[in-house]
Amino acid sequence: MRETILLFHFSDKDRRNKLTRALLPLRMKIREVAREDYLQPVGYLAGNKDIAPVDEKYDGEELDGEMILMAGLSSFQVDQALKAVRKSGLGPIPYKAVLTSANQNWNVPKLFQEIKSEHEQMDRGSMPKQIR
Repeated sequence: MRETILLFHFSDKDRRNKLTRALLPLRMKIREVAREDYLQPVGYLAGNKDIAPVDEKYDGEELDGEMILMAGLSSFQVDQALKAVRKSGLGPIPYKAVLTSANQNWNVPKLFQEIKSEHEQMDRGSMPKQIR
């Protein structure tokens, strides 16, 4: 699978363009995911050929915030991508994830809710210290 960064709910064109410009030098595939594809497994959206698509189209609510999913990146590449986002002057993008074997079969709303829940737990200080 090629190194890919998926963008979700970047409705502000200027923010989306700024983010894309910041990530382009890293030579990774950057793909904006349409809301109608939110029921697809995120691994499928990232290009994993072993994960089958679903036939359903999403017609629910938009995500509560912007989200980035990084797939097929090494730890060094993840660090580079995060550094590029910080240096872009874009401001915070709180919902970021890395594709794993644990989450690759989740759909977009499930992934978003998990990340959002983790953020809420961290904000309350209720996560175990080794995770924070």
